[in-house]
Amino acid sequence: MNHHQVMEQYARILQAYLAKKGEDQLYVAQQLSKWLLVQNFSPEEVVDMHVRALEECGELPDFIRETFHILTEVMIEYGNAYRAIGSLRSKQQQMESELEVAAAMQQTLLPRQIPAFPEVEIGLVSVPAKQMSGDYYNFVQHDADTFSVAIADITGKGIPAAMCMSMIKYAMDSYDETKVAPASMLLHLNRVAERNMDPSMFVTMVYGRYNVSSHRFRYAVAGHEPGFCYRSAEDCFYELEGQGAALGVLEEPGFREYEIALEPGDCLILLTDGVTDRKNGRYYIQQEEFLSYLHSGVGSSAQEMADHLYRRLLLLSNFELTDDYTMVVLRRLSG
Repeated sequence: MNHHQVMEQYARILQAYLAKKGEDQLYVAQQLSKWLLVQNFSPEEVVDMHVRALEECGELPDFIRETFHILTEVMIEYGNAYRAIGSLRSKQQQMESELEVAAAMQQTLLPRQIPAFPEVEIGLVSVPAKQMSGDYYNFVQHDADTFSVAIADITGKGIPAAMCMSMIKYAMDSYDETKVAPASMLLHLNRVAERNMDPSMFVTMVYGRYNVSSHRFRYAVAGHEPGFCYRSAEDCFYELEGQGAALGVLEEPGFREYEIALEPGDCLILLTDGVTDRKNGRYYIQQEEFLSYLHSGVGSSAQEMADHLYRRLLLLSNFELTDDYTMVVLRRLSG
């Protein structure tokens, strides 16, 4: 409909309502208003249309006609606000579309498959709190006996964290990991982060290499919680050793390497702080409580153990994920 046809339609609706004062006419007016919104008719245009429709019904007293000047001025401000909201909504939709593309691209930075070995199980749960994640993990199989694992937490979220993640991922890919010691890898990543990241950002990481023949895990830590080791013979969890500066903070940090051997039934638990920093009601859960939830999954496969803890903690926090959640379980099989 053109403007003239809209005017005629509105006048007919108004005249029908004045004659019958029925619900049918009000419903038709409501449907017309929805169409007017879609067509971006401003509030002041609707007021003007109403005045013209009234004039077709009969002569208006001057004081009634003049009151519409006030109403028009008021509606102009409403119209400006409405158009501003429409512009913001359009920008938001564009931003959401861009975030969807960025989130899809971010997924390509993560490994598509997890290494498989006869004597070692690997379990993984990684869930972003929002559309984009600040957590990163990686697995690389170097040969028949060795694979590396990295788990990292990048400050912030959204596109800046995703860009930082891509930088870390390609810095790792560009470095020949085949014979690189964990401390050397962190030194390399620190150089890249320190030179290229915004000073307000940093990355925490645990990077290690697992030897399937000796079942020894050699690792280094950059400002990240090292994780836990479950000893099957003692039926007990221990904190892993490890400390070091976060990536991108110091120009020449020193990274120490640590090594731990796994016996049949033992597990390594690597995680981000979105796993451990969880609330039970108003209070953060303590390590003893957290380990009790973790212990309840012992005896299951590595993947079942990771899934069990995620479901338990999600239930505990009323299904609200306030931070990115990433957990890796390495379990040496019996035999």
